[in-house]
Amino acid sequence: MHYIELGEVQSRFADIVWEKQPIGSGELVKICERELNWKKPTTYTVLRKLCEKGLFKNEDGIVSALISRDDFYSAKSENFVNNEFNGSLPAFIAAFTSHHALSEKEREEIQRMIDEKRKE
Repeated sequence: MHYIELGEVQSRFADIVWEKQPIGSGELVKICERELNWKKPTTYTVLRKLCEKGLFKNEDGIVSALISRDDFYSAKSENFVNNEFNGSLPAFIAAFTSHHALSEKEREEIQRMIDEKRKE
C-alpha cells in the first residue's frame, strides 16, 4: 500500500467516514455540518480529494473506505520510521524511550508483540 498524506482537516473527516461507513453522502454532509461546522460543498470537496487519493470511494451516493483505518495508520507509522529513523524500529524506540519511561504494562505489551512475531 502506498502512503497517503492527510492534513488535520482531512484526518478528522476520514475518522468520521471510518467510524460511520458505509454511509450515505447526504448523511455524511449532515454529520460534517454538525461536527465540523462545514457547508455541503466543503464536505463534497474533501470527499472528492480523498477519493482521488484512493482512501475512500463514493458509489451511488454511498461512501466507504478502500483502505481501513488500521492499514492507513500502519502505513503512516511505517513511513515515519522509514523517513525519520532510516527504517530502524530500535532507533525509534530508543529515541522515544529516552524521554518517556515505559510502564510495566507497556513493557509487557511490547514483549507480547515480540513473542508473537517470533512465532510467525
